[in-house]
Amino acid sequence: MTDAAIARLRWRCRRGTRELDALVGWWLDARYAAACASQQLAFSELLEAQDPDLWHWLVGREPAPRADWQAIVDEIRARDRV
Repeated sequence: MTDAAIARLRWRCRRGTRELDALVGWWLDARYAAACASQQLAFSELLEAQDPDLWHWLVGREPAPRADWQAIVDEIRARDRV
C-alpha cells in the first residue's frame, strides 16, 4: 500500500467526533499494516458507513451488518481490554 493510499484512509478516518476519529484511527494505526488484503478492503468499506451507524456498532448497541466489519469492530472494542 502506498503512502498516498494510507493518507487517503487516514483522511477518511476523520469522522466528525473525536471519539470516532480515535476509534477507527486506532485500527488504521495499530492493525491495518498487518491485516490481510480482505481485512484491509473491509476496513475501507466500513469507512463508507454513516457515522451514527458506525457509532452504534462500535459502542455495542447493534452488531455490524457484515461479519468482516464485525471482526474489525470487535478488535476496536477490545483494544483497551488487553
